[in-house]
Amino acid sequence: MSLTNLFFGVYPYIALTVFVIGSWIRYDNEQYTWKTDSSQLLSKQGMMLASNLFHVGVIMIFFGHFAGLVLPHGLWLGLGISDLAHQWIAIIAGVIFGIMCLVGGSMLWYRRMYNPRVRINSRRSDVFIITWLMATLILGLLTVPFSIGHAVKGDPAVMLALAEWVKSILLLNPQPELMTKVDPIFRAHIFFGMTVFLVFPFTRLVHILTAPFSYLTRAYQIVRTKRRLA
Repeated sequence: MSLTNLFFGVYPYIALTVFVIGSWIRYDNEQYTWKTDSSQLLSKQGMMLASNLFHVGVIMIFFGHFAGLVLPHGLWLGLGISDLAHQWIAIIAGVIFGIMCLVGGSMLWYRRMYNPRVRINSRRSDVFIITWLMATLILGLLTVPFSIGHAVKGDPAVMLALAEWVKSILLLNPQPELMTKVDPIFRAHIFFGMTVFLVFPFTRLVHILTAPFSYLTRAYQIVRTKRRLA
């Protein structure tokens, strides 16, 4: 088996299987550990800015990848967006939200590594995941010059190959040979991204799956006082 088949034909399923089963087992057996483990109480300096930049950046990058690689290709064409226009949209959005995430993430990484109170209360998994996420992000930003080069030449072939590869994985018909058509930096970025799913159940990232979105639409809390009103 070639490394291409291993990394882009087998590894995606290993990562996704561990992601699903590992998260399920942890939720069933270790719910007390299913939390953000926020360190804000230990040190608030710069936390709000860093956290907001990082989280907004990550969320928008996730949905950008989903829209660009998972949604049907024909949907974009049906909306009147050509492959080349689609690629430029991805580049511009990737740069904007990637830089946001990089600034916020760098602040969080530095805080995690060099703030004494935060560092001493950090687990190895905390240090590992923030470092791995930043490495994955940097690799993603390094793909931008290559994407711009392809777009300037009017060649969206790499973007289409990546989308076809993702489609083949989701349809359980892996076509790892598609990855031989893309630049090595894209393959490195994707490998790091898949590994995030692999380690996901063993880190604080699990809180993403139970984000309290209902908080935004919660009912008002009724507070009654025992004091007599005048």
